[in-house]
Amino acid sequence: MGSLEANTIVIIPTFNEAGNIGPLVKDIFSLGLNLSVLIVDDNSPDGTKREAERLQGAHKNLYLINRNKRYGLGSAYIDGFNFALERGYGTVLVMDGDQSHPPSYIAEMLPLLDECDLVIGSRYVQDGGIRNWSRGRVLLSRGANIFTRAMLEAPLHDMTSGFKCVRKKVLEDIDFSTIASKGYAFHIEMVYRAFVKGYKIRECPIIFRGRENDLSKMSPGIAIEAFFRVVALSAGGKLKKIII
Repeated sequence: MGSLEANTIVIIPTFNEAGNIGPLVKDIFSLGLNLSVLIVDDNSPDGTKREAERLQGAHKNLYLINRNKRYGLGSAYIDGFNFALERGYGTVLVMDGDQSHPPSYIAEMLPLLDECDLVIGSRYVQDGGIRNWSRGRVLLSRGANIFTRAMLEAPLHDMTSGFKCVRKKVLEDIDFSTIASKGYAFHIEMVYRAFVKGYKIRECPIIFRGRENDLSKMSPGIAIEAFFRVVALSAGGKLKKIII
């Protein structure tokens, strides 16, 4: 797997993660894999950019895109994907910046790309799970994924997961300029587009580590966007079948 690792970049969108980004980056590089890491920060007022710049002094393969305002999660991923493609990375891995995704799973997810094109770190398959969330929050997330699976007729259990790795060819084949989703709906739309294009997708079980004392970045607006985006994608897919 050595050549795959050397050609892989981990993209981490951040907003107010100054206290988390240091331990996360340390854990990623401590894996002993030859990975690159890109932080895409939305001008965090808590000093995430300064912390990332400090970390760059210790890690030559750590890169930073500092954006001048909060543009949102979707555009952060697009900027990160463009960075990766322009520099010739063959594999891109994305994960959250709040330490909710244990980096140890990276070593399990990357080898799966030998037999598929996109790997999702899934909370809702056998051996997956969530720690530290309230029962209500878990039910809301799980219900959203059941709704998405049914509406989009996609045999996937965790389309809202922010932990995934993908081959370059998939990113090149998706026109991200036409993705309107700004929040977590971006994850759904990206996976759905890969699915309808026929790319092979696998789910790798992970234990998601939520933290009870942290404020969720899931606003009502983001949830509403995700709902209507799923409805729109479903309607578009059914219309396409009718036309064909």
